[in-house]
Amino acid sequence: MELTLESDGYSVRLVGAGKEGIAKAASERPELVILDLGLPDIDGVEVLRKIREWSEVPVLVLSVRDAESDIVACLDAGADDYLTKPFRTGELLARVRNALRHRPSQQDTAVFTVHDLQIDLTARTVKKGKDIVRLTATEYALLALFVRNAGRVLTHNFILEQVWGPAFSDETQYTRVYVGQLRKKIEDDPSNPKIILTESGIGYRLSSE
Repeated sequence: MELTLESDGYSVRLVGAGKEGIAKAASERPELVILDLGLPDIDGVEVLRKIREWSEVPVLVLSVRDAESDIVACLDAGADDYLTKPFRTGELLARVRNALRHRPSQQDTAVFTVHDLQIDLTARTVKKGKDIVRLTATEYALLALFVRNAGRVLTHNFILEQVWGPAFSDETQYTRVYVGQLRKKIEDDPSNPKIILTESGIGYRLSSE
């Protein structure tokens, strides 16, 4: 991986254990952390939680663990993306580019554009082409959450807690219903979405293209 990344123009620092990785991330402030879960001293999820206490650096998790529960646990702990082993070099580089393209998350003063959709978080307006898109308060809150986390996989639980509150963390039908309503208003073809993408069994991701 070091050779692959360096041949693609990245500067790489290798660390072999979790505690050392936390210290290195704090001292060198990398633009991206690629984190394996199987570490010799502490679990990678614990490393992720420690880093998230003070940093919003993009974190790409690599692991042989492919169970949905493991993926969701990492994303809920703050990972930006999750790649299961084995993986192809091209996919790794694409995930790295995606993570770097959207660091840090969109600021509230930003005007975010994806395809023909424009979201102004300051004016709280949404346009599709030249037309104003009328959203309910909940629909707008959901879309704004996606914008602030563009390119990042958001789990159902994370979305529910952020938009509806912790008491609704198990009401996954809420996300499906409201994402469906949003798609009808912002997608050219809601049945084949290009803006809000589904991560099967996990949640959703706002396209970063």
